[in-house]
Parts: sequence; structure tokens; C-alpha cells
Amino acid sequence: MRILLVEDEKFLAEALVQILRKNHYSVDNVYNGEDGLDYALSGVYDVILLDIMLPKMDGLTVLKNLRKEDLITPVIMLTARGEIADKVAGLDSGADDYLPKPFDTEELLARIRALGRRKGEITSTNNTISFGDITIFPDLLKISTKTDEIKISAKEYNLLEYLIKNSQFVLSKEQIIEKVWGYDSEAADNHVEVYMSFLRKKLAHINSEVNILTIRGAGYKLCLKD
Repeated sequence: MRILLVEDEKFLAEALVQILRKNHYSVDNVYNGEDGLDYALSGVYDVILLDIMLPKMDGLTVLKNLRKEDLITPVIMLTARGEIADKVAGLDSGADDYLPKPFDTEELLARIRALGRRKGEITSTNNTISFGDITIFPDLLKISTKTDEIKISAKEYNLLEYLIKNSQFVLSKEQIIEKVWGYDSEAADNHVEVYMSFLRKKLAHINSEVNILTIRGAGYKLCLKD
């Protein structure tokens, strides 16, 4: 899952980025509303964590602009404001959830998981994702079939998760880089090729029926072997 954090308190932002990455989320962080709007409009994020009090453009204005552009990405508002009127304003502007500061990080993680499930992830009660004969485990970083399993890296997990969640589409290298490596990443096409090779070898090692097809000139698609 890829998360955009729009938070101008740099100490808090850096702490949240570390916590989210430790829990195997990919995170981009920006410090003002204008950058937050630009990043969010890319459409590559699964959840947006958006502070209300931001320089250049406040969070409510960012949110209203996102919804005007029909961007349906779930948004959790983060703010020091705790009044009912502020919560109502955020929710009426299109927020999916509201978390006043200070908050417990476990509660934030639980709310992120809940929004991910609402968006349509194939997720069970223990937060696994399945496709064909494989199940991937974000906490344990492994791929399992009924008869075998293999460890994977956090990047391999993020890549396979993205392929599973978009298995009906052919995904270009550009889409994969933006989603898995980040909007402003310096990753190149060969990074995608290398990690696709890693995943194919690991799927073959556990004799999975899942296959990663290369569509020449278009990208990659997850499917089941004939």
C-alpha cells in the first residue's frame, strides 16, 4: 500500500514515515498543501494522511480540490483541532476519517487498514492478500502456497501487492515506478525488470501457478498459468 503524508511538523512527519515504513507501507511525505495537492492528484496513492493546518494551502482546501477532480482516494485528516465543528467541516469536505492530535500510532495503523479494506483490497482478518494459489503476508514478508513458502523483501511485497490489486490491468513500468518506488523516485526501468525477475524466481521456487506476463511495449500483467 502506498501512502501520501501531508504534514508540516517535520519532527512528527519523520516519526510517522519511520513507523509506516516499519509496517511495510511505502510513504511519500510533503510539507505544504500545494505540494500535497500535486502529489495526490497523481492518483498513485491508496490512502492520504492530510493535516489541516498547512502552509501555502490548508488541508480543507486541498481536500475540496481533490474531490472536485473526482479523486476518490481515502483521506484521513490529521489535526490538533478536536472540536466537533472542525470534524464536521473535514467530513463534509470529503474526508473519510478524522484523527485529532496527539493520537496513538496503533490507532492510526488500524484506521489505515480499515480504509484499505474499504477500497477493495483482498484482505482477510489477519491482513493477508491472496491471488491464485498464493497468499502474501505483510507482517512476515513471505509468499505462501498450501505446500511451500518463501521470504520476500519489503519492496518485493509492495510490487506483488500492486500486481495483485490490479491483476485485471496491464501495468506500465512508469506506473509501477510511481506506485512502488515513489512519485519523485530516481528508479529506472531496469529496477522494475530486476524486481520482476526476483519475484518470478521466487514464485517458481514454490511451484506457484501465478505468472507475471511481460506484454511487449506495454508492461506487466499478473495471471495464472495455463
